[in-house]
Amino acid sequence: MIYLDYAATTPILPEVTRAMSEAQSNFFGNASALHTPGHLSLNEIEACRELLAKCIGADPEEIVFTSGSTESNNTIMRVFDGCQIETSEMEHHSIIETANICKGNKLPKLYSYMLANNETGDILDLARIVSQASKIKCDASSDLFKMKDRFRRDLVTDRRGAYVHSDLTQVLGKIPFNVKQLGLDYATFSAHKIGGPVGVGAFYVKKGVPFKPFMIGGNQESGRRGGTYNTVGIIGFREALRCSVNTRNFKKYDTLVRSLRDTLAKRILSEIPGSSLNTDLTKGKSLPNILNVSFKAAEGESIQLYLDNEGIIVSTGSACAAGDTRPSHVLMAKTGDAEVAHSSIRFSFGLGNTMGDVEAVMRVLPGIVKRLQGLSTIV
Repeated sequence: MIYLDYAATTPILPEVTRAMSEAQSNFFGNASALHTPGHLSLNEIEACRELLAKCIGADPEEIVFTSGSTESNNTIMRVFDGCQIETSEMEHHSIIETANICKGNKLPKLYSYMLANNETGDILDLARIVSQASKIKCDASSDLFKMKDRFRRDLVTDRRGAYVHSDLTQVLGKIPFNVKQLGLDYATFSAHKIGGPVGVGAFYVKKGVPFKPFMIGGNQESGRRGGTYNTVGIIGFREALRCSVNTRNFKKYDTLVRSLRDTLAKRILSEIPGSSLNTDLTKGKSLPNILNVSFKAAEGESIQLYLDNEGIIVSTGSACAAGDTRPSHVLMAKTGDAEVAHSSIRFSFGLGNTMGDVEAVMRVLPGIVKRLQGLSTIV
């Protein structure tokens, strides 16, 4: 099998599997308990908190563990229930749909823009968003500023007129970043995008900014997220961070993975008539591992299934939208062309891929597209 769907989820790393297997036996205690097994589990959790904070340029107490980016995104959106929320049409569904439910007319305002898109890999200029947010005046009468922030055991200390959140799920482990240098107040992450387990994630919440818990029913995470700790999963997250988020891997993505992506793009354009790119290959304009391509008069889902029969795994867009027959909302927002959206394929690479995988794709893809174009009624 040739796996080219790393943006959907990554194969779990062997080091993560071993760490989680050992944790099942060694760290089974409830991390909220006062006994020794509980303390041992809590120590492992805090080690992950410290490592994630170090990886993203935050303080450990600004990290909260969740079940993944969808929960994290929902949590941050719901902090601003009834307030102004601005986001783009290219965001993940967990942002768009929750924002539509929560947004109102009150200040403060939340800007929520992902740093890099999960379908096209496009990188956004967050500095512009942060600058725009800084110009909005404070409304000190807002109910958000009167909430008890259980994390600080104090009133909200930051009373600006606008805040910025970014979904950094696709970025973690691919390119270096620092949440404070980006000027973010909130950010979200998921373990399964970097070789960790599914069902574990986290969010960053800057000290002093408005916050209220979404998951209620326990005092875990200093009252910021209720629920028994997923100790084994968090240990897997920590090992994935250790293995994946480092200078060595950043360099590999910037050179080796980028070379695979760009080579495939050039060969598709030169060897397959009617193909066009939805990803800007310019360095700094997109993540180095994502390539989105459209094929005129060939349906993306059909291409995906034909490739799957050849043992080549790709996707037609966000894996979270599986079973949805509507065209990609991301490509519709970017191009406004339903045909382009319906005929798109996303190839997403990881460190496990080689140039041999590119060769394997190009041995079968031109024939698949030609066959489908021959059946199409689109001129």
